[in-house]
Amino acid sequence: MILKGLEKMKQKYFLDVHCHTVSSGHAYSTVFECAKGASEKNISLIAITDHAPKMPGSCSYLHFMNLNVIPEFLFGVEILSGVELNILDINGKVDLPKNIIKKLDVVIASLHIPCIEPMSVEENTQCIVNTMKNPYIKIFGHPGDPRYPFDIKTVVSASRDTNTILELNNTSLSPQNGRYDGPDTMIEILRECKKQQLPIIFGSDAHFHTNIGNFNDVEKLTREVDFPDELILNTSVELFKKTLNIKK
Repeated sequence: MILKGLEKMKQKYFLDVHCHTVSSGHAYSTVFECAKGASEKNISLIAITDHAPKMPGSCSYLHFMNLNVIPEFLFGVEILSGVELNILDINGKVDLPKNIIKKLDVVIASLHIPCIEPMSVEENTQCIVNTMKNPYIKIFGHPGDPRYPFDIKTVVSASRDTNTILELNNTSLSPQNGRYDGPDTMIEILRECKKQQLPIIFGSDAHFHTNIGNFNDVEKLTREVDFPDELILNTSVELFKKTLNIKK
């Protein structure tokens, strides 16, 4: 009991809002298992952000219309409704309509190879900026993907202007992941966010429940650039909800 108490005292991160379930088609845990896994790591809030319909093998729009049936709390963990949208073109088109995504708590938009081909640096930058102009998109997912290079300063400035949070994706730093190309892009994003005093968010991008709350690799990067803890939204549920204007 004493050791468990000490672990809680040392804990810095209390939420993970990039979590996938079996509904994504290539993830392997249920909502129930994700909540239980989060509770075992003292994570107090998660969002279920399954892939939107254009990702091969994922669920239909009906899945996202019916997320309200999930209890608000499981195993003492608060469960937010969400989605990881697929960006479809340079104009920032995504694969769910406004009437659905405006009712979700956490809306991530990401570039995925099955849904959009990589373009030039200028075109990728324009695509991301246009996506951020969508008022219902709250997080831009895994911007460290080397297959979609972009102008970092322009995108970070767009993050500031649109209040769209940039994610540091822990899974992207795994050599087994298709997005892996080392930490260089993420480090530059952190440096620019620090310069502009903009918050960021960690995402595990868990596709199995044991990975929820795993931020080990991205945390190392924040230490490398001396990134302020107060600009990491995972450090406070209250700060997270206030920044993303979540009323629950």
